Amino acid sequence: MRLLIILFCLNIFNISAQKIEKISFKSANPFALSDIITDLENQDKQDVYGELVIPIDSFDQEKKYPLVIGVAGSLGWRKHHLEYLNMYQENGFATFQLNSFKSRNITSTVGSQVEVTTAAIILDAYRAFEVLANHPNIDKNKVSITGWSLGGAVALFSGWLPVKKAITSDLKFASHLAFYPPCFFDPENIEFTDSPIHILIGDLDNWTPAEPCNFFVNKISEKANIDLTIYPDSHHSFDSEEPVIFNPKGYSFKDCLFKLNEEGDVLMNYLSLPMSSPLMQKLGFLFCVERGVNLGGNPLTRNQAFTFAKSFMIETLK
Repeated sequence: MRLLIILFCLNIFNISAQKIEKISFKSANPFALSDIITDLENQDKQDVYGELVIPIDSFDQEKKYPLVIGVAGSLGWRKHHLEYLNMYQENGFATFQLNSFKSRNITSTVGSQVEVTTAAIILDAYRAFEVLANHPNIDKNKVSITGWSLGGAVALFSGWLPVKKAITSDLKFASHLAFYPPCFFDPENIEFTDSPIHILIGDLDNWTPAEPCNFFVNKISEKANIDLTIYPDSHHSFDSEEPVIFNPKGYSFKDCLFKLNEEGDVLMNYLSLPMSSPLMQKLGFLFCVERGVNLGGNPLTRNQAFTFAKSFMIETLK
């Protein structure tokens, strides 16, 4: 009887115990994807860190775990983002909370989108992956990336092969889960990873609208293992518990579709000039961007998204 009690207590310890580590690494500050593809070696260096949480198996200290790397949106890390990471931890995954904003002393990029860019965070994610691949408790062949909004763009375009190949030829993410990413790009090169990519987005999203995601998925599906879920009656941040509010600072991209050329430059509408600097991006946004967006949760959609995310990670990593 005493042995059964001891084994039960050890089992409870196995389920709940975690090891938390701060992981630091060197990255850089590319503004555009073209800076990675054509000029990576000359980008300004940047120290970046994140928080790694590893389940503890008291019976096997050398156990290797699947890992989910999480990337926050333009408002930084929010409660519902962390709830996903907690859910993954409870289901036996290690997680890595990438702190691209805090590493650069930035709290938000809403209304500007220049302080920390998609390109910079994609590079951060791969540089983190390179370090974590050598961790004794991480299975480098079972590493997924997920993100929300700006982080969704990172999760999505980290699978674009011109960018991926410019950074690393040794590692690739096992899956990519993007929540309401900006899809309003028309890529010339549609070469994407063969790892599963899934986009979750709301049909009422006026920050990063759903229809361009439909166009994007249809265009690249010939070369990519990609799928899309559009949730009805759902705004940006549909998976939060916060009420729907209006943010007057946010850029609404509902009327935008930008060309993305082979070199990784996003081109202005009409003029086709590269928006590969803060000034040129600001000028380019004048052609289609409006101020003011809605964001907030939908309880039904939130529940569906958490259920899907759990199943997606189990299917692609375990």
